[in-house]
Amino acid sequence: MKGMELFMDILVVGGGGREHAIIKKIKESPRCDKIYCTPGNGGISCDAKCFDIKADDITGVVELSKGLQVDLVFVAPDNPLVAGMVDALEKEGIAAFGPRANAAELEGSKVFSKRLMKKYNIPTADYEIFDNPADTLTYIRKQGRYPAVLKADGLALGKGVLLCDNYSQAKAAVKSLMQDKIFGAAGSRVVVEEFLTGPEVSVLAFTDGKTICPMVSAKDHKRAFDGDMGPNTGGMGAISPNPNYDDETAEFCMNRIFLPTIQAMNKEGRPFKGCLYFGLMLTLDGPKVIEYNCRFGDPETQVVLPRLKTDLLEIICAIREERLSELNIEWSDDACACVVMASGGYPGEYKKGIKITGLDSNGQLDDVIIFHAGTSKESRDFYTNGGRVLGVTAKGKSVDAALNLAYGAVARIDFKDAHYRRDIGKAAAQEDTKM
Repeated sequence: MKGMELFMDILVVGGGGREHAIIKKIKESPRCDKIYCTPGNGGISCDAKCFDIKADDITGVVELSKGLQVDLVFVAPDNPLVAGMVDALEKEGIAAFGPRANAAELEGSKVFSKRLMKKYNIPTADYEIFDNPADTLTYIRKQGRYPAVLKADGLALGKGVLLCDNYSQAKAAVKSLMQDKIFGAAGSRVVVEEFLTGPEVSVLAFTDGKTICPMVSAKDHKRAFDGDMGPNTGGMGAISPNPNYDDETAEFCMNRIFLPTIQAMNKEGRPFKGCLYFGLMLTLDGPKVIEYNCRFGDPETQVVLPRLKTDLLEIICAIREERLSELNIEWSDDACACVVMASGGYPGEYKKGIKITGLDSNGQLDDVIIFHAGTSKESRDFYTNGGRVLGVTAKGKSVDAALNLAYGAVARIDFKDAHYRRDIGKAAAQEDTKM
């Protein structure tokens, strides 16, 4: 890698809204020279030169990195991280940002993460692990507690968690996961978990394996429809900060969850360097970990990174060189909100290639940024090319002000059968009044 005093050429791996947000933030650095992305998307192609190599093609990405002679590869999605892309790049002498495979297992295996939390007394829901459908159902029936939470052990595109309100639903879920293999090998083992209640909080954190620096809090909205109804999605919107995450809660999480997780991974010989995502639930018994992600969350990244004042590229290099403790990472006091515009039918079947109208280069309104998640570009026009199409993101003095701006920009954009939630941020405000 070139020294930080020189310009750097960077390749970002991935092609969604998260990657677009990462690229835009890296481009703000005076040290960023050329920036590339693979596979990227229509909107990303306006900010970076894109290549047609899939994000999980480890050999292809290694060869592309060599050919471009990049100084850094930022591996953003979970699949290539869990599969060992960072290991493969570093083996070839190519600097990479993201955890190695043995650390990425925190997300790659629910069984591994639950056992780690139990071993090191990190607060999480009670659970049992099964690899046999009959034993799974016997346990659920014996427990008789609903909703029952079933989690596929491996990666499942963010959709591997099934809530079952009765035994009949549990039976169907076990069949889908373990026998029909709707998520492939990811469902060979399942975790049956205690159902927790309370406000949810997302906290991303920078870590170099020794120091951990939590970012500003966020709240994701996973369900497809208003009122948190409908199937789980990759995320329909987000806000930052999360009104339920106060200083006292943050201190508890640092002392009981964040630092102990980093220390546990070191003790296990799996030092974690990169971005570690903590999915938390604020229960009556205190904060508990719902899940870990081994990378930036999506769409949380779209509301967290716009608030980052410190040079992201400087943070990345500090993490790689294990000198994160030397940095003072600063954040804007402004709030941020993201409303996802999705294809009609998402997360089920949907059409592609629908022309998007109303987009302009200025984000429609002041303090609005449009992050492209699933678009293609032909000439000057953009077309839908995924389930989540756009992340319409705005900053404001408050969450409400940011939401008003974001929805104002959404109203100016259109494509046939566009779907978006109209209540992003509202549930968080209601939860806050109940606490």
